[in-house]
Amino acid sequence: MGKLKNYAQGKWVEGEGDGTPLFHAVSGDQIATATSKGLDFKGMLNYARTVGGPVLRKMTFHERGRMLKALALHLTEKKKQFYTLSAATGATKVDSWIDIEGGIGNLFVYASKGRREMPDETFYVDGNPEPLSKEGTFIGHHICVPMEGCAVHINAFNFPCWGMLEKIAVNLLAGLPAIVKPATVTSFLTELMVQEIIKSKILPDGALQLICGSAGDLLDHVTLNDVVTFTGSASTGRMLKSQSNIIDNSIRFNMEADSLNCSILGLDAAPGTEEFDLFIKEVAREMTVKAGQKCTAIRRTLVPDLYVEDAIKALKTRLDKVLLGDPAVEGVKMGPLVGQAQVTEVNERVGELLEVCELAYGGYDSMEVKGADKDKGAFMPTTLLYCDEPFKKEQPHSIEAFGPVSTVMPYKDADAAAELSKMGKGSLVSSVFTADNDFAKDIVLNTAAMHGRIMVINKDSAGESTGHGSPMPHLVHGGPGRAGGGEEMGGMRGVFHYMQRTAIQGSPTTLTKITNVYQPGSEQFEDVVHPFRKMWDELKIGETYVTHKRTVTETDIVNFANISGDNFYAHMDETSLEGTIFESRVAHGYFVLSAAAGLFVDPRKGPVLANYGLDECRFTKPVYVGATIGVRLTVKEKTKQERREDDEVSKGIVKWQVEVYDETDETVALATVLTLVQREDD
Repeated sequence: MGKLKNYAQGKWVEGEGDGTPLFHAVSGDQIATATSKGLDFKGMLNYARTVGGPVLRKMTFHERGRMLKALALHLTEKKKQFYTLSAATGATKVDSWIDIEGGIGNLFVYASKGRREMPDETFYVDGNPEPLSKEGTFIGHHICVPMEGCAVHINAFNFPCWGMLEKIAVNLLAGLPAIVKPATVTSFLTELMVQEIIKSKILPDGALQLICGSAGDLLDHVTLNDVVTFTGSASTGRMLKSQSNIIDNSIRFNMEADSLNCSILGLDAAPGTEEFDLFIKEVAREMTVKAGQKCTAIRRTLVPDLYVEDAIKALKTRLDKVLLGDPAVEGVKMGPLVGQAQVTEVNERVGELLEVCELAYGGYDSMEVKGADKDKGAFMPTTLLYCDEPFKKEQPHSIEAFGPVSTVMPYKDADAAAELSKMGKGSLVSSVFTADNDFAKDIVLNTAAMHGRIMVINKDSAGESTGHGSPMPHLVHGGPGRAGGGEEMGGMRGVFHYMQRTAIQGSPTTLTKITNVYQPGSEQFEDVVHPFRKMWDELKIGETYVTHKRTVTETDIVNFANISGDNFYAHMDETSLEGTIFESRVAHGYFVLSAAAGLFVDPRKGPVLANYGLDECRFTKPVYVGATIGVRLTVKEKTKQERREDDEVSKGIVKWQVEVYDETDETVALATVLTLVQREDD
């Protein structure tokens, strides 16, 4: 493979000097060298800001989402070569699947969310308008815009593909370019994937750059609009986060650090129950997947003291079936660590833990390896420890062996389990295996402040569970304290980390123009053409149709009750109204809304294709017999829909504000109605 290349300022560049040797985790043979010496790190940041950033910021969320989908499809076509090279990291096929297809899956998720949950705009309107004046002529709102900088991702060695893709999926959707610096020891796999990304020409120039080797003085040149993310050890993260430039310029720094995650076996989950078996299976899996080299792996196994012997025995039985060796050999279920340095470090941490713990299973001296030389490869056996006094012995709550190692700890009751859980001083994830929902509630509410994610498993959810150690793009990945205090992914929450939320103030009409969303109190204008006769492209924000009026009768109320079956007393029994908020028989709220539709709908066939839904509906004033109602129908917001191959016509969604008012001009109902409207072909 030779020397890895960096991708900087639109070119593939070899670093200067011999570089750091990189080794095959199974055979120990050198396969490449990596160096970033000689790179212009300041120039790379400027290139991202001036070349990649402007192009991404001009794209809408929908365009960025389509870009991510195209990239995901492209990498899926190329995944075979990634699997082949992933074996050099010591990964089994399952390990590689998590890293490669899990990472590509993140692209797909954010591609979908960008097109379904975000507007077809370059910015996002956040929340609801805030009235700031008595007459409503001065209001406030919030918008989120892409930051005008660069996302710098400093990643860990354990997931060279997923670690990159889960981060760039988010920053690219937000409209921010990225520089990725993978951990050097496995950077050869990241480099291969970036090669394919660049070849595809799907991303605009400057959207992605790669550093294989040291980050040098990169962080000395980040500025207020840049974002730095770090995944790795807590000590390294603290060192980077405390650099003067990061502090002086208030640089956004998201840290996701290795943590002493725990899993709790419920008091009800006795040996023989499904939950006990599920717990044993999950602990063993978290010890062996990626050879325990996951920031989310179960390091502390909390078991009711009555079940400790059974739990250790069951774990031994399951771990006995895990064959260690070359993942290419049939039957091997766990590969090596990523390198010899990691083996040394894990053994040192195990030695420290053994000062206060017993060795319950495994240990380095017991290691047998299938199909490889255990002295040349980076192998480490599964190791199970037991700490008999976890409240008195602090080490298992502060020392992490980042490999196939876990420590069993006994507890007496729910309060004790919760306290032990919190003694890790902040983790990415904890899990609870119980069929007792009261126990689950106690644990979750008593420990949630100390964990970024809590997974509760019983026989009902286990079949479709994604597992203790699998962060999902829909949910936050991060945790307090030792875990870094940051959040990644989390659906749209993660996207906003790369955007600036800004409060805007002005007249409703001005804010309508800025946001492309109709704001209450904004100017309305009418046209002689009914809005339902117009194509999506012709409709303007603020365009309003004022309907004719109708008077509500007692017959209307009775007929609606007969049709709907809604015979609520306030509509049908005037003798029961004493002591209520109603003066007399009141019209059904949904009748009012239905009557409103009868007033504003143009019945003829036209560009409006279908009623798409109802977002919001409030009934603000009772409508009594004899009230006369009318409707102001206003174009509130428009969203273009992506045309699919089987679509006969191009479409867009129109959100309409439906304001129903009475003879006193007071609003009696307010709703947001969505319609599917034909638009001009692209």
